[in-house]
Amino acid sequence: MTRLAVIDHGAGNLVSVARGLEQNGARVDVVTEPTGLAACDGVVLPGVGTTGSAMERLQSQELVAALDAWEGPLLGICVGLQLFFETSDEDDTACLGFIEGRVAQLESAPLLPHIGWNDVELATDPLFAGLGNSTLFYFVHSYAPVPANPGDAIGWSEYGQRFVAAARRDNRVGVQFHPERSGEAGLAVLANFIAECQRGRRAA
Repeated sequence: MTRLAVIDHGAGNLVSVARGLEQNGARVDVVTEPTGLAACDGVVLPGVGTTGSAMERLQSQELVAALDAWEGPLLGICVGLQLFFETSDEDDTACLGFIEGRVAQLESAPLLPHIGWNDVELATDPLFAGLGNSTLFYFVHSYAPVPANPGDAIGWSEYGQRFVAAARRDNRVGVQFHPERSGEAGLAVLANFIAECQRGRRAA
């Protein structure tokens, strides 16, 4: 059975994320310290709220260095994806720096936060296997990543402006939407991440 660590940094949809992963056959461990990553096949970094508070909590839990050292599959969800980047305009926060670029507010949005279902244009990526070129997903956010390298973006949506809705750099992949709240399409994304973890375990 694929074993996944879901990071609890005090601001995430932990129950819904864990349930979605378990529905797809994974064993889930909710972890709050670096030792919790040791026996896992993959890591999920969820998040709601602000990047500043999330980074403060990860630092206090000594998880920043542990995530930096983690070489297996890592899935970021919402604020979890935003933390992959170098900085966030929200709270003027230094983030994990896994992907070059910044996180910026949706300046042309008609209303913030952006809450609801939006169509996402999908690039060819293992995370989106079987989902076609575009699918509806559920969003709750006011900020979105702006990768320095456009090739790191693997999903795009529009809300007053076109924005990056998913990004990948090697084993680190993230989505701005909430797959745990996006019905069958969201469950398919989680299943695809689990499959990626399984492939990584076999390769090791």
